[in-house]
Amino acid sequence: MDPRSIGDAATGLLEAYARRTPIAPLTTTYADMSVSAAYEIQLAQVEAWQAGGARIVGHKVGLTSAVMRRQLGVDQPDYGHLLDGMAYMDGAPIDAARFLQPRIEPEIAFVLKRPLAGPGVTAATAAAAVDFVLPALEIIDSRIADWKITLADTIADNASSGGFVLGNRPTPLAAADLALTGCLLHRNGELVQTGAGGAVLGSPLNALVWLANVLGERKVALEAGHVVLPGSVTAAIPVEQGDVVTATFAGLGTVTANFGQAS
Repeated sequence: MDPRSIGDAATGLLEAYARRTPIAPLTTTYADMSVSAAYEIQLAQVEAWQAGGARIVGHKVGLTSAVMRRQLGVDQPDYGHLLDGMAYMDGAPIDAARFLQPRIEPEIAFVLKRPLAGPGVTAATAAAAVDFVLPALEIIDSRIADWKITLADTIADNASSGGFVLGNRPTPLAAADLALTGCLLHRNGELVQTGAGGAVLGSPLNALVWLANVLGERKVALEAGHVVLPGSVTAAIPVEQGDVVTATFAGLGTVTANFGQAS
């Protein structure tokens, strides 16, 4: 893709946000769109948001579980940016109308106490950079109509980011076995999904390692205080106004996304 096409694709996605109207898959409009070009499109949007006053508060890793890759028909992880306007408080009202076609997924979030930069990041160096973990729910969303996405489509669309909710019970990394941490996901009091941390590349820590090293190739470091969402431990479920979704993680506590009333 040439620079003009990259700019046009980014503008199309930004307009989809503004109009709350999904667009056709970018890979049908731009048949030559590569993964590298998709990340350029993502970054162009992030820069536009920053120009409007938004702050980067972390990153997310997507498609780290086999079930999510099967659900969306892709074959490798990706990453996106978390902005301050995407954060919601545990249990506070969320207006579902802010999103186009939202789904939700439970994750174990990392909060960093020091910068982490690849290449060469290992599980040991990643663990040493973590301050604590939190139960989290990520609201994924797509500006691509009917979620008909390829890997390049979701990357360009900021890894299908929408929002996130963090629990308020920090747990030291050493006090949790993330791979074995089980999760129950309830929607409106009904159990709808179960999973465990091992679904995320064998352990959520492996997703943090992957992210740090991939960003390092782009000369980007993860920053102290930033949040990293490493990927879902279950398949994503659709949500709409009126829903209340709670994830319960063994040993880590609970977190709730409350769509039960408009904000």
